[in-house]
Amino acid sequence: MAALVVPALLVLSALSLGFGMVLPLVLFEKLYFFTEAPSLLGIIASLWLQENRMLAVLVGLLSVVFPVVKLIGVAFEATTPPGNAVRDRLLARLLPLLSRWSMMDVVLVALVIFSAKTSGMAAAFTQPGLWFYAGSAILTGILQMRLRPH
Repeated sequence: MAALVVPALLVLSALSLGFGMVLPLVLFEKLYFFTEAPSLLGIIASLWLQENRMLAVLVGLLSVVFPVVKLIGVAFEATTPPGNAVRDRLLARLLPLLSRWSMMDVVLVALVIFSAKTSGMAAAFTQPGLWFYAGSAILTGILQMRLRPH
């Protein structure tokens, strides 16, 4: 049974990350008539199309590329035998660096929701995408703790 924990966490984390990227993160209601429920990938595409390309690249790197690379690194660590010096050195440097950014997007969305609610410009409500995205970061962290208990 314990042998299934790591693969289950890996699959759940990957699925949660995928859902977190495509499902709506937040719902904004303005004047009871207009609503928006952007997904993470939709936000990046919108930034790109509105000529905010540097911001789109930055959000894409921190929100999509870093978590995917981190998940691939954790999967690599989970599926390869320990003792390979190159593997151990690469993972020892890469994973802690990527882990520092794991929950940054969740915090940013929470700040956007807070500012929308306090400004009175729109009502903002969390959507499933945010919870899946946060769940992926948490599951990946648990998986890392399971793989590296020290």
